[in-house]
Amino acid sequence: MEPKKYKRVMLKLSGEALAGTQGYGINFDVAQRIAEEIKELVDMGIEVAAVVGGGNIWRGRQGNDMDRTSADYMGMLATCINAIALQESLENIGINTRVQTAIEMKEIAEPFIRRRAMRHLEKGRVVIFGAGTGNPYFSTDTTAALRAAEIEADVILLAKKVDGVYDKDPNKYSDAVKFDALTYMNVLEKGLQVMDSTATSLCMDNDIPILVFGLDEPGNIKKAASGDKIGTLVSRN
Repeated sequence: MEPKKYKRVMLKLSGEALAGTQGYGINFDVAQRIAEEIKELVDMGIEVAAVVGGGNIWRGRQGNDMDRTSADYMGMLATCINAIALQESLENIGINTRVQTAIEMKEIAEPFIRRRAMRHLEKGRVVIFGAGTGNPYFSTDTTAALRAAEIEADVILLAKKVDGVYDKDPNKYSDAVKFDALTYMNVLEKGLQVMDSTATSLCMDNDIPILVFGLDEPGNIKKAASGDKIGTLVSRN
C-alpha cells in the first residue's frame, strides 16, 4: 500500500469544478476523473468524505427581488444534484458511496447522522454531504468545516481552480505571490480568499488544517492526501 499522510479526509469541491470548461451544469467526464482520483485514496486505505458546492447550477440571488433565504435553499438543492452526480461517477467504478443530506429527502439520500456517517467511513465507503448545513446564510465552505469537525477528519482538502493561496488574484495580477503556508489568523487578518471567515474560524477552533491546491492538474488529490509539497497549508502554526 502506498504511503499516506492522513487517515480520514474531507474533500471540498466547488460546484464549478464539476462544470469543467463549460462553466455550468455537470461535465460527467470531469466528474469521472475526480471519481477516479478519489478511488486512488480509497485504494490507499484513506477514509474519504466530500462536500460539493452548487455554483454550477445556482449561485446566490439570481433574481433582483429574490429573498435570500429562498435563494439559499435553492442552492442547497443544487448541491444535492451534484452529490448524486458524484455518487454515480464513484459507483460506476466500484466505490461504495453514501449521500447524506442536511434536509431530509429519504427517497434519494440518507439524513445526516454523525455516527452513521462515521460507520460508513470506517467500512471504506465514501460519504458525500449534500444540502449544506440545512440552514440559510451558511456556505458550503462552512458545511465542509462543520462536517470535518463532526466526523473528526484529519484535514480539509480544498480543491480549487488555482494552485494555492495568493496575496491577490493570480488570474489578474502577474506579480501575485503564492504562500506555501499560512496560519488561520493570517487568513482572517489579511482577508485572503481561502474559505469564508465562518469556516476558517471553525477550522481554527477545532484545529483542522486546510490544504488548498489546484484541482485541474490530474493526480493532485492523491498528492495532497499523501502529504506531498503541494498548494498552501493553512494551520495553527
